[in-house]
Parts: sequence; C-alpha cells; structure tokens
Amino acid sequence: MNLTNKRWLPHTIAVVGLLVLLYPLAWLLATSLKPADEVVTSLDLWPSHLEWSNFTTAMDGVSDVSVTRLLSNTLLIAVGAVLGNVISCSLAAYAFARLRFRMSKVMFAFMVATLMLPHHVVLIPQYIIFNQLGMVDSYWPLVLPKFLATDAFFVFLMVQFMRGLPRELEESARIDGCGPFRTYWAITLPLTRPALITTAIFTFIWTWNDFFTQMIYLFSPDKFTITLALRSFVDQSSTSAYGPMFAMSVISVLPIVLFFFVFQRYLVQGMATSGLKG
Repeated sequence: MNLTNKRWLPHTIAVVGLLVLLYPLAWLLATSLKPADEVVTSLDLWPSHLEWSNFTTAMDGVSDVSVTRLLSNTLLIAVGAVLGNVISCSLAAYAFARLRFRMSKVMFAFMVATLMLPHHVVLIPQYIIFNQLGMVDSYWPLVLPKFLATDAFFVFLMVQFMRGLPRELEESARIDGCGPFRTYWAITLPLTRPALITTAIFTFIWTWNDFFTQMIYLFSPDKFTITLALRSFVDQSSTSAYGPMFAMSVISVLPIVLFFFVFQRYLVQGMATSGLKG
C-alpha cells in the first residue's frame, strides 16, 4: 500500500499543479463568453448563458482595423524577428566560438554583461536614433535590431552549443578548401539546429506577446499589433466591453498555444542539447 501511494503521489501533485496552471486560461475562455454584467459582478467560472456576440464584436477589431489585419501585422513582426535573431545571433556565435581575433574574450565578456542591462536603459537612445532616421511609426525599430545580434541571450546560447561541436569536422572542411563562411554555412549551421529552433521559438513567443516596445514605436492604428489593439479596445470602449476584450484576448492567445503544441518537441530537444546544459 505504501509503495502504491509513493507511485501515485507524484502524479497527483503533477495533476494538481497542472490544474492550477490551466485555471487562468479556463477563466479567460469562460469570461470571454460571459455577458457584460457578469464579468465583474459574478465569481462563477461558467457564465449563466453563452454570449457569442463578444467574439463577433472582437472580430470587428478597433479603429476600423479588423482582427485579421492585426494578426497579420503581429505575424509579420514576429517572423521578421525570428529570421533576424536566427541569422545574426548564429553568425555572432560562430565568430565567438570558432574564430580567433583580438580581444575576442573581452568582447564576449562584454556581450554577456549586457544580459544584466535593463531594456529601459537603452530604450531612450534607441528611440532617438530611430526617430532621427525617420523609422518611428514603422516596423523597422521592431525588426532591424534583431538583424544586429542585439539579443545576447541567444548569442550566448549558440556559443555554448557550438563549443561542444567536434572541431575535427571544421578542420576537415578547411583542408578541403572551405573558408570560414562556407564552414559556418555547410558544417556548423546544420549541426546547430537544436539551438536555432530554441532561438526561433522563444523569439516568436516573446515578440508576439511584446507590448511595451510596440507601444513606443507604433502610432497608426492600421499598423497596430494584436497586443496594442487590446489596450486600444479598452480605451475605446471603457468598462462596458470587458466581454469583447477578453474574447480578443482569446484570439490573441490561440496562435501562441497552437505554435507551442506544434513545436513543443523541438523546444524540449533544443533545451536539452543546447548551451543550457553547461
């Protein structure tokens, strides 16, 4: 009996923990179907009747911009950020991990130190630069920095992964006449696939859920993302439209949930075999 209890106890704890973690999502879905008068006044999880008109109102979007356009804007920024991080961070990581140049260790230490630098410290200088370049109220400030390897976390992740790759493969490629870039493209990059997938997944999720940076640089409603639209929806309709607001929240969360389930096995594989293992 004691052995049986020991076997079931971890599973019970895991199920309870899972229910606790899933409760906010269940509450969000249920609230999106509640009538307006029950959103704030009722503590019941399930509504008295299903208000499907909340989703109809949410699909109309905000400021004459449909949800389809908002999702397309968000997807455009997220895909651009993913491509930028995968390309630039892998190039920078290859330079730090495999190439020998002056002050490489000092520059790598400086790059790692930027991980402790708050985002708000560089926000004002970056805004001034993009404003002088005439890029404010466009997607360039949200995508262009990703092509400059500004996310030190992903550079560090790939550096640690590349350092674990056997050098004999690159030495063989060098003997066959491959230069540094050809070796990076044909040898190192395919072997770094787990770290690249991890970078792509985290970049997509973080960019999709970003609000603060997008609020700073985007002003025109037709360029809004789904997260900015949520805030604009509240400002526009005040407290009488909590139902449609939560319905739009469900619409915004759904792509992330589907994306996570599709790429979950790649995420686990990348975390298990990437630089986080030490």
